[in-house]
Amino acid sequence: MTTAADRSPDTAAGLEETYTEADVHQEFGENPNEVRDTNHYQEEYVKGFVDKWDDYIGWEGRAASEGSFFIDQLSARGVEKVLDVATGTGFNSVQLLKAGFETVSADGSAEMLAKAFQNGRQHGHVLRVVQADWRWLNRDVHGEYDAIICLGNSFTHLFNERDRRKALAEFYAMLKHDGVLILDQRNYDEILDNGFSSKHKFFYCGDTVTAEPEYIDDGLARFRYTFHDDGSVYHLNMFPLRKDYVRRLMREVGFQKIDSYGDFQETYGTESPDFWIHVAEKTYRPDDELTENYSTAVHTARDYYNSTDADTFYHEVWGGEDIHVGLYNSPDEPIAPASQRTVERMAEGMDITAETRILDMGAGYGGSARWLARTYGCHVTCLNLSEVENDRNREKNRAQGLDHLVDVVDGSFESMPVQDNYYDLVWSQDAFLHSGERREVVAEINRVLVPGGQVVFTDPMADDNADTSALAPILARLHLDTLGSPGFYREEFAKHGFNDFTFEDHTDQLTTHYGRVLSELEAAEPKFEGAISDEYISNMKTGLKNWVNGGKSGQLSWGIFRIRR
Repeated sequence: MTTAADRSPDTAAGLEETYTEADVHQEFGENPNEVRDTNHYQEEYVKGFVDKWDDYIGWEGRAASEGSFFIDQLSARGVEKVLDVATGTGFNSVQLLKAGFETVSADGSAEMLAKAFQNGRQHGHVLRVVQADWRWLNRDVHGEYDAIICLGNSFTHLFNERDRRKALAEFYAMLKHDGVLILDQRNYDEILDNGFSSKHKFFYCGDTVTAEPEYIDDGLARFRYTFHDDGSVYHLNMFPLRKDYVRRLMREVGFQKIDSYGDFQETYGTESPDFWIHVAEKTYRPDDELTENYSTAVHTARDYYNSTDADTFYHEVWGGEDIHVGLYNSPDEPIAPASQRTVERMAEGMDITAETRILDMGAGYGGSARWLARTYGCHVTCLNLSEVENDRNREKNRAQGLDHLVDVVDGSFESMPVQDNYYDLVWSQDAFLHSGERREVVAEINRVLVPGGQVVFTDPMADDNADTSALAPILARLHLDTLGSPGFYREEFAKHGFNDFTFEDHTDQLTTHYGRVLSELEAAEPKFEGAISDEYISNMKTGLKNWVNGGKSGQLSWGIFRIRR
């Protein structure tokens, strides 16, 4: 069955003299929304579509929008030899050749490679082209490379998870020991969750083309490409990859450090990017170099909590034992007893004994761990990313005679340096918000828990019905894209087989707590003049007020989660 939407030019306009029906017809069958096969991309990139592809790209506009981003990423790593595995019509291969990189250009579409070779000649370069399917890349392309690039939203052509894993494994195998993979994708999270919109500033630069989703669900993004110069229409069926899912696959294949950029910027901000660019390094680092593998969000949190200003504030102003949200009997109650009350309330009903092995994720100064060890005689491992806080934690453990029960481990909870299937209880207080990879955090919790293990945690979260734009001041200060929410955690833990959820909603306490901290800070300002910078105090006041306003406006949520399988 052929429709106007399946060919270019459409039926009404007739075929151009240079094209046959086969050149312009994309076969999607009776129900195009059911075409979810990795191999189908060969039939989608017909000659007529390929010949129009450069109108979609807009070479000059794309070069201006990208700037030197990719060249800078490669040059900073000393890259010389690059494999472009998604050559398309050759834009990125030509840019690399112009910059002096030795480049091999591969693609699964013969039509695309023919056009790329032609474009290369027009720009004064002879492309070394190889037709290759990613799943058999090592069979068809030879040699080792300093870098592999997979750009143009191309990875979304893989519909089968086995295909995605195999392709990434092939990329990994073809890289040198210190190689880098750069892979981009549309921001499908935004499209799936909030609908499609685009600034049309990055990647899609052609001014005579409209590219927008015609159909979207969790397993298919069917895009329609309308070329306004002649009215021709083409389609691509792609898999809507979520950002965190792609990052997880990269880690599981073996990539060690992954940085993600939104429209060539950092991964946080008040505006959702059109595209994500993942830069994944293969270099293996031993445990004592794990800090180099931290995500951007974790690095930001680590640098913050390691600063002299933050250490002084949290240790002296906030209290230095329990630096988390408290449960207050009255709005003017001191912070310390309210914070202690949270610890005691969390422990209730968790079946803790002297035999219970507990992992405290984001332990801060270790106040909760020491209370648990002292109260129950159990062993607690404190995992925390701030070396400054960890040193204080160890000192306090020794001073209180609890260092035989409380261990302190430097590390990020996105990739924890602790063993599988070991802990009976995972405990955390107001820490998960600092991760940009919360799905990975949940997966790590699942990994380290024994069968039948329990989880108890608190976290400042977005309300399930929050207006994301209203959280922009909080997110900007934390350098994050999102906060978790009660619904998010229920959904993610359920994916790992957890089915018993209890959430005590104490959102009002979040507002009370940050209001109390603000009052304590204002009262302590004269005492700490010179010990804490004016800039830090000013920024902290602004941040605390944002939390208070967010809580009062109904955009935030906080409480105690108890989760069991």
